[in-house]
Amino acid sequence: MHAGRRNTLRSLAGTLALGAGSAVPWLAHAAPTLLPATRQRRVVVVGGGWGGLAAARQLRELAPEIEVVLLERSPAFWSCPLSNRWLADRIDGRLLAHDYTVAAKAFGYTFIRTEVTAIDRDQRQVITRDGTLTYDWLVLAVGIRDDFTPWFGDDPRPAAESRQHFGSAWQAAEQQALKARLERFSGGDLLMTVPTMPYRCPPAPYERACMIASLIRRRNLKARVILLDPNPMMQAFNRVFSGQYREQITYVPQARVKTVDPFRKTVTTDFDTFRFDEAILMPPQQAGDLAWQAGLIGRKTTGDASSQPSGWAAQDAVSYRSLTDPRIFLVGDMVDRASQLFGHYPKSGHMAASQGRIAATHIVAEARGKEAQRQLPESTCFVLAGADPMEMMRIEARYRFRGDGLIMQTVQQHYDAQPRDEDLAWAKGMFAALLAAPA
Repeated sequence: MHAGRRNTLRSLAGTLALGAGSAVPWLAHAAPTLLPATRQRRVVVVGGGWGGLAAARQLRELAPEIEVVLLERSPAFWSCPLSNRWLADRIDGRLLAHDYTVAAKAFGYTFIRTEVTAIDRDQRQVITRDGTLTYDWLVLAVGIRDDFTPWFGDDPRPAAESRQHFGSAWQAAEQQALKARLERFSGGDLLMTVPTMPYRCPPAPYERACMIASLIRRRNLKARVILLDPNPMMQAFNRVFSGQYREQITYVPQARVKTVDPFRKTVTTDFDTFRFDEAILMPPQQAGDLAWQAGLIGRKTTGDASSQPSGWAAQDAVSYRSLTDPRIFLVGDMVDRASQLFGHYPKSGHMAASQGRIAATHIVAEARGKEAQRQLPESTCFVLAGADPMEMMRIEARYRFRGDGLIMQTVQQHYDAQPRDEDLAWAKGMFAALLAAPA
């Protein structure tokens, strides 16, 4: 690529990433409206994951006078929690899939399947491939995106190769492709990279490694999982790796990825180079595209305009209101640090749902000219630490305000050597509460 063209693209990318969300009004004027204006004030929720679903339902329950519209590009919800079980043929995939229209009808909000392409903050409009939609308040729950720049810089070729052939499947829409790859896997080295913190559901890569190892053993394959991890690891998994799966998992701690060559199938760390036959390449993660387009990304140092973007959408840690735009609320895995005491909230489904409900209470209070009661979220995460025999951990994160107003975090891990499908019971409860599924 010529230097002039590269610089032009970088300039355009910077404008979209860090602008004020007002670079797209011409798109809004040219497009039809998705819904006619009404006398009701309207909340648009973008993203049909755990946080968006919880916000939509809570808004309808608390404020029937407010119109609620959920926008999502997928035709059906697919659960990331429990998906590692499904990848290893431990549960039926029908448990994870749910129809958005059923939830919308049951809870009384409007669901529109469409892809959101931009947010025009000046006009308070959501721009989609099918038209525009005005809002009084906007809830963004757009999750994460892969950040391949630490590995490949500005070169799109290896990033595209990695996504197409060795995708991380850390988003729901990608998991069918990974399932097909695992079904075709006939042996050799399957390499997994773990991203640097923070990332979506920190225990999940270890759980996935265990589930794939159980597949390898059950199919009697001559194969192993190579797990490259740059982060401090949970000791419970280290015990499982060295015991239950010592022949199927090679765990490499302190393995910071330096270079990746998806064409030659190699990954180089600070200490070694690994070749693979199959791979799940998980690069660092960031907030989803819309957070960048709308100019909602935080900075690594507070108030310093010259500092680098943090990669995550900056929000008030109590209300989830954007620090950039008071009419926008941010929930789920996309959000930035919550406290200088512990950093980020866990990026889990339970946490996202808790944040969605809290954001809804602040919107309703503001609509009624009141002040919302301060609430803090919570997170519970069930993780399989082994499959033969089944072992499980329950990780609970709880929060409280310290005397000086800072948020404190307490995390407890509970190990269960004889689980009784508590993760299934939790998921079914969540599906019933957010998707009107049979309990």
